[in-house]
Amino acid sequence: MELLEEQALGKSTLAENIRKEFANDITMISHDYYYKAHPELPFEERTKLNYDHPDSIETSLLIKHLKELKKGHIIYRPEYSFVQHQRLDETVEVIPKKVIILDGILIFENKKLRDLMDIKIFVDTDADIRFIRRLLRDVEKRGRTLNSVVTQYCTTVKPMHEQFVEPSKKFADIIVPEGGHNEVALNMIIEKVRSIM
Repeated sequence: MELLEEQALGKSTLAENIRKEFANDITMISHDYYYKAHPELPFEERTKLNYDHPDSIETSLLIKHLKELKKGHIIYRPEYSFVQHQRLDETVEVIPKKVIILDGILIFENKKLRDLMDIKIFVDTDADIRFIRRLLRDVEKRGRTLNSVVTQYCTTVKPMHEQFVEPSKKFADIIVPEGGHNEVALNMIIEKVRSIM
């Protein structure tokens, strides 16, 4: 079983296009599922946490789960609510497949996680586009206000991107400009996955 990773924005489109190509042979896992639970904090306090720092994610559990999937074992991953800023009580069954796509902006930051990866893909997108995509997603899908998204972007998202995400690009095997809309890169990746399978 091979582990295929990608990161940065535009990545979800790329991952979805790869998934469509191989349908039943791919398992998709998001680093975002593993945000830490904070039941001790009221909602207002949870909204103030820095969710763009590597410490906000329980990467050790993700590593454990990926190892189990690579062995062919079923796992039960966490489910996270971005509206409530809280990990939910229920879990989701994940069945191992020939290829695992791991999605997340901080997946190259942790060496133990990187060491599980067979192919590392960094999707490189212009900062303005990243901000616009985040703004639209957080307002439309996560119930955030325009002001809260802008404040979060300026106080944590941009600084954490500069501190952790951008430097991690050096660990990538492939850097893809513009994600799933880059058909040349997409076709190359699909052929590589096909050769692995």
